[in-house]
Amino acid sequence: MRTFLRDAILKGMATIPSPGPGPSALEEVARALGERARRRLGRSLSIREVDAGSCNGCELEIHALSNPVYDVERFGLKFVASPRHADVLLVTGPVTWNMREALLRAYDAMPAPKWVVGVGDCAADCGVFAGSPAVVGPLSGILPVDLHVRGCPPPPLDLVKGLLALIEAPG
Repeated sequence: MRTFLRDAILKGMATIPSPGPGPSALEEVARALGERARRRLGRSLSIREVDAGSCNGCELEIHALSNPVYDVERFGLKFVASPRHADVLLVTGPVTWNMREALLRAYDAMPAPKWVVGVGDCAADCGVFAGSPAVVGPLSGILPVDLHVRGCPPPPLDLVKGLLALIEAPG
């Protein structure tokens, strides 16, 4: 214990650099997304996230969007608890048999206009879970997918860029 305390006092506080390509890049993209969402929807963009059977790597990156480093809520993106309040259904992981019905119910509960975004490689093609007896298949086999954000897991900036592309798409 003494050695630990002595090392902590001598070495000082451990710090890590801020993530990614810089806060200005995220701020610019998130601000553009917030403005375009308000222009298209007349309000903030509401997101409902559903884990359909992932390893939780994508969830960590999605949850990072709400932490003090990224704080996307200041730009008008908000995560909601109910699909009835959501514009975007953000789905991670391959769709498992246990989550298939819950995912369909969440999608059916969403008001129009509604978008479905598959996050990560597993949502697109089942990734490392391909061939598992617990997996129904990729997200596109269950719901109409408007956008896939590839990566294992995709970084927060890529998630915001994907949502911006989604909101800017015609239709």
